[in-house]
Amino acid sequence: MKVGLEMYSVRDVTPTDMERALREASEMGYQTVEFAGFYGHEASEIKQWLDKYNLTCVATHTGADGLKKENIDYQIAYHKAIGCDTYVVPGTDLSTKESIDAFVALVNEVQPVLTKNGIKLAFHNHYTEFMPNKDGLYPHHELETRTNIGFEIDTYWAFYAGQDPVAMLERLQSRIPCIHLKDGNGLEGRALGEGNAPVAAVYAKATQLGLPIVVESESMQPDGLSEVKRCIEYLKTIE
Repeated sequence: MKVGLEMYSVRDVTPTDMERALREASEMGYQTVEFAGFYGHEASEIKQWLDKYNLTCVATHTGADGLKKENIDYQIAYHKAIGCDTYVVPGTDLSTKESIDAFVALVNEVQPVLTKNGIKLAFHNHYTEFMPNKDGLYPHHELETRTNIGFEIDTYWAFYAGQDPVAMLERLQSRIPCIHLKDGNGLEGRALGEGNAPVAAVYAKATQLGLPIVVESESMQPDGLSEVKRCIEYLKTIE
């Protein structure tokens, strides 16, 4: 199975040398990437680097503001230009009924526009979406039942919130464009295999279901590139 890298994992490099980050990710064996910002690079430049290093873009993390009427045409054009068909909202304020209602309305308005242009819309969870907000609502449940948005399941944060990430992949598989394979200990991230999450079980289930896997490793110890190299080396031991 192809394994992707969330470029947020190497955010100590991407702001100043995106090409180096892409090149080294490819050399490590990552075959796809998910961008978390483009740092002013034109779409044509990003696509040139992707092609140069035999990478494809599985998704982007792009904020909810990009879905607004004044921004959506630009986002569609950019995604098409880099060959990316999945727009992931990396989190947004869902702390009240009012904020959930606003996001639900935005999703239900813009998702048909993205679909018409061949782009899937998804939401990336943290742990708070599985807990009651200020008004007693469970944000992830609200999105599941009130929208058709896809879910990029961050399997570590789901685990941290007390969910069974393996069961969640099974339950939501038809709405999952890709997953975040992540490890950690408490609120601190760890390289894969260095925390307490059920990484091997999640990897096996995602592989069984054919869900694209994106590695995210957040602690950059001793630096981002070193950490994500340990991650892909770990995956080789459990394949």
